[in-house]
Amino acid sequence: MLAMSLSFPLHANPSPKTDTEIAKVFADPGFGEYFTDHMAVATWKKGKGWFGDQLAPYGPFQLDPAAAVLHYGQEIFEGLKAYRHFDNSIWLFRPDENARRLNASAARLMLPELPVEDFVQAVRRLVEVDARWVPLSEGEKSLYLRPFMFANETFLGVRAAETVTFCVIASPVAPYFAGGVRPVDIWVTDKYSRAGQGGTGAAKCGGNYASSLIAQYEGYDHGCPQVLFLEASGKDRVEELGGMNVMLVTGDGKLLTPALTGTILDGITRKSVLQVAADLGLEPVETRLGAEDIFDKVASGEVVEAFSCGTAAVISPIGSFKSQAGQFKLAQPAGQHTLAIRERLVDIQYGRHEDVHHWMTRVC
Repeated sequence: MLAMSLSFPLHANPSPKTDTEIAKVFADPGFGEYFTDHMAVATWKKGKGWFGDQLAPYGPFQLDPAAAVLHYGQEIFEGLKAYRHFDNSIWLFRPDENARRLNASAARLMLPELPVEDFVQAVRRLVEVDARWVPLSEGEKSLYLRPFMFANETFLGVRAAETVTFCVIASPVAPYFAGGVRPVDIWVTDKYSRAGQGGTGAAKCGGNYASSLIAQYEGYDHGCPQVLFLEASGKDRVEELGGMNVMLVTGDGKLLTPALTGTILDGITRKSVLQVAADLGLEPVETRLGAEDIFDKVASGEVVEAFSCGTAAVISPIGSFKSQAGQFKLAQPAGQHTLAIRERLVDIQYGRHEDVHHWMTRVC
């Protein structure tokens, strides 16, 4: 018997926020501080599949103290945005890619896969119903969407959960970095590792982010808001920041980034940046990059620009790399290539540039 597609019927919130309350949120949304009136939810049980899909009023889950996720961390998540264009239409950026990456993470964490069309339907339905919460594009505001999945079985045995919850929540957001687009210094840690071969580095799961926090605070101690991790063994290859991929621009027109080796998240912004860079005349190169090699290339002037990229921040210029070896400043800390790539990508997302790669999906 074929599984039925999920439709996420609406069970309306009886007390939605007023337009005045939403306007107040839009005035200063921050990032991930306020949430829309509804959430998309569905349940999976072994032998039954996905069921119980609905758009429900936003609210807390009731979890048993023995819920498996609380003890074994079996959970994954995604992040994407909805954008309001100048004609008041609302669009998603590459939601099918998020769906595929969620399923890759699910396979690694022994969680059930969710069909791509059901993932996209959940996101679309939530944005449709809570369209009032998608802000105008001024100041690069958008509606951030957080799909996630977690083990929701009351069971303390160590095995894959047989009851799982999928949910999508949404939050209107301003740019991730409140100070705007300006160069930041990056701490390169050789003390802590984010992931190892055979681990969960390529999955988007909370444990990766939890383990990165101690290094994040090490970075703060050195005046850096972000940290760049090295591989766990050998320490001779850079991987990624705690929540973003890293890119380097050379003086001879190459865009260098660490190759995906199973320990680096396959970023959707990363993938898009590589394509946009090629569109703008740069040569994307995915390769092995050592920390000392990067420092030497920056010091010699071979690498002239650097930036990090991810859904939340889009692109953030890097002013310098700091490590126990010293500080290595970029010759062009908010260089023309970095800003051009960022402008092109953001313009596609907000409908100001032709979507030649068909990345945008219209919601309403």
